Formats: sequence, structure tokens, C-alpha cells
Amino acid sequence: MLRQFADWRLGGILLMAAILIYLPSTSWGSENNLTLMISLFTVASLASSWNLLAGLVGQVNLGHAAFFGLGSLVTRQLWLIEEKSFSLAFLAGGGAAALAAIVVGIPALRLKGVYFSVGTLALAEALRLTVGNLFPKISRLPGPALRAYEIEPRYYLSLGVLIGIILTVYLLRSSRYGLGMMAIREDEEAARSIGVNVFGHTLFAFVLSSFLAGLVGGTFAYFHVSYYHSLTFTPTWTFDAVLVTFIGGIGTLTGPLVGAAFFVLVRDELASNLVNVHLIIFGVIFILVVLILPGGLVDLSTRFSRWIRSFRS
Repeated sequence: MLRQFADWRLGGILLMAAILIYLPSTSWGSENNLTLMISLFTVASLASSWNLLAGLVGQVNLGHAAFFGLGSLVTRQLWLIEEKSFSLAFLAGGGAAALAAIVVGIPALRLKGVYFSVGTLALAEALRLTVGNLFPKISRLPGPALRAYEIEPRYYLSLGVLIGIILTVYLLRSSRYGLGMMAIREDEEAARSIGVNVFGHTLFAFVLSSFLAGLVGGTFAYFHVSYYHSLTFTPTWTFDAVLVTFIGGIGTLTGPLVGAAFFVLVRDELASNLVNVHLIIFGVIFILVVLILPGGLVDLSTRFSRWIRSFRS
């Protein structure tokens, strides 16, 4: 039954993806709407990549922005400065984030709980300051790239990355390796006692999560005409991913998608109408969601199905 429910959710996601693919060709496909959707896709993708480690293994990475920033930096530098093809630069950005995760993860994952979280946060801050000193100027698209700029390729790239991350998480959750990760999340000692390689599984999840975050960073670099390189290393990106995941439902497939839609649309609506107090109001809404729905907004579907069953009985 649970398997059928999960497959139904995946089918719903694929149906929504098909609708979004045709969005640019409809009357809703204006530049403003596509820009809003790219923002939503970016937040959802980053949250889904963060959720892979936190939701499946139970390790809270507070330095996720470091890998998002590395992917953006490497992609932007190879594409615009070294004049490599964007496809190569994009994959190299994800690869650089994964390589950094291996280097960092081998010692950092020996730490447990809050020590790992604080260590990754310190890494992201150190990288932000370093990148800000090494690349203090604004990164702008050169004239030829600016003249050829179109919003639709950016839209499809962001959507494609989001779909790819969702499918990756879905397949991983359904695999034996994913079951091993979830066993670690529930009880590390019990998982070790049944033969699960705790460190190997955790390191793999950390590297894969970072690789996906690097790809999201590449889409950010491709979308923006100009920005400071240090912007992508700020803690805001990590905490946005954390907020979105908890709002939607940590450890769930659809939670980051639901959370991102709520986060982006409600935040933008509050920011446009209640400029001075929108952050306070959004904070109150977030607290209420977490208190009333500890399982996130996706928990509403579970509660609704229970209510239907109790009504029928």
C-alpha cells in the first residue's frame, strides 16, 4: 500500500513536470512568470539535495551553501573566463563540489551530531570569505553572451535539474543502498550490527548531495546576468534549504517541492504587500506549520487519508 502511494506521488510529480515543460509555450509563459518559476526550481532543487543527506541518513549539513557556491563558481569561471562549453563547465561544477565533499567528508563525518553541523557551517563561512577576497568584482556576462541571452533555456535547465534530483532521490530510496541509509538514520548501532557500512553509506550520501548542490549552483550561474561570486556561499542558501525541507516534510520525496512552493510564493507575496514586517510574519507562519504539522505540509495528505479511512469505517 505504501509502495503504491509512493508511486502515485511520483506519477503526480511526473504529470506536473509534463505541464511545466509546456508552460513557456502558453499564455502564462511570460518572462516574469518564468523567472519566478526558476527561483522556485532553484530553491526546491537545493532543498531536495540537502534532504538527501538529512532525510535519508540523518546528518544535518549546515554548510550546504559551500557546495552550491563551488558549483556556481567553477561553472561560471570555466564557461565565461576559460570559454569552455557550458555543458562541460556545468558538469565540472558538480564534479568540483563532489570532490570537495570527499576531501571534507572523510574527516568531517568522523564528527557526530552538532559537531558535524557546526564544522560544515564553519567551512562554508571560510569559503565565503576566501572567495570574496579572491573574486571581489561582479561577474558579468560578456557582450556576446548577453546579446544571446534567452530565459527559456535557463528555465528548462532549472526544471531538468529538479526532475533529475527527484528521480535520483526516488531511485535511491527504493534501492538497498537507500534502505541502508535509512537504517543509519533510525539507529546507527543497529545498522552497523546488521552489516551496514555506516561510514561508507554516509560518505556516499554526502558526496551525492554535494554533487547535486553543485549542479544547482551551475544553473544559478547560467541564469544570472551578474552577481558577486561570494553571494552563492552565504548561509542564506543553506538555511533556505533547511526551512523549505522542514516546511514540506523532511525525509519525504515531495516535501521539498511543496515547501519550496509555499516558501517562494508566500514569501514573495508578503514581501510585496507587507514590506516592513514580512520576515516576522513569515517566521510566525513557519513556526505554526512546524508546531501543528511536525511532519511538514505533506503530512496533510497522510492525515486526510486517515480521516477518509475513519469516515468509511
